[in-house]
Amino acid sequence: MNTTKKLAEVLRNNHQHWVGDGFPVRTLFSYNGHGNKISPFLMLDYGLGEFPPTEERRGVGEHPHRGFETVTIVYEGSVEHRDSGGGGGKIGRGDVQWMTAASGVVHEEFHGREFAQKGGAFEMAQLWVNLPAKDKMSSPRYQEVLDAHIPAAELPDGAGTVRVIAGEYAGHKGAAKTYSRLNVWDVRLKPGRIATFTVTDGDTVILPVFAGAVRVNGEGTIGTAEAGLFDQAGSDFTVENTGTEEAKILFLSGEPLNEPIAGYGPFVMNTNEEIYQAMRDFQSGKMGRLA
Repeated sequence: MNTTKKLAEVLRNNHQHWVGDGFPVRTLFSYNGHGNKISPFLMLDYGLGEFPPTEERRGVGEHPHRGFETVTIVYEGSVEHRDSGGGGGKIGRGDVQWMTAASGVVHEEFHGREFAQKGGAFEMAQLWVNLPAKDKMSSPRYQEVLDAHIPAAELPDGAGTVRVIAGEYAGHKGAAKTYSRLNVWDVRLKPGRIATFTVTDGDTVILPVFAGAVRVNGEGTIGTAEAGLFDQAGSDFTVENTGTEEAKILFLSGEPLNEPIAGYGPFVMNTNEEIYQAMRDFQSGKMGRLA
């Protein structure tokens, strides 16, 4: 029986847009185009830029979310966050912020004050993770997942490393709590090396690459700032670093929710009526406000 999980499509987006005045991003994939093919994931923005020093606050001000989680991974720079659920903090290089909006929060995201004053390279990814229908109206939750608390494992034969943000790899359990079975790993693969991965047959797998280029199963290539979307059938695949630099990969896999998706801007629910209710609740202040 063939258990090879094949690369179905390479997703790319050359169009950059701004989120507020602090995050120049490219949306590498979204539920608007791929629906349940990417479930339980909804969207990925990849941001890369260079900022001069400033005393001004760069970022995006008060805005709401309901029905899903935002996962912000910082590679360079820093981000300050606070929300109406009482969550907040600053994350820097290697850190992750896992915010569960669920029944609804209002939050803001800005460059860290010290980073803004010094300026420099800024690189981050923000992933949206869908919540199962039964959990969409749960209480909001904020998880600050610092680099020091993220377990790391070696790939076989010294091919590289895996930081387990969520899920499990080689007996190492991720630091973040999740509502469905999924993996979010920060993978680094050395030049010329090959790694073999095994997931549950039927799971979604998406591999965004943020540095270098990799070949999957000896065939298709995923380049820098591209994301490889796999067929859901199959369980085993290989990833080879074909470049001369370390490949930086965000390994995403999970069990598809296979539930209806209704979304509008910052709200992702299961029906249009739930979207209208989210809008009414935000407008009436039921999601809170930032002081």
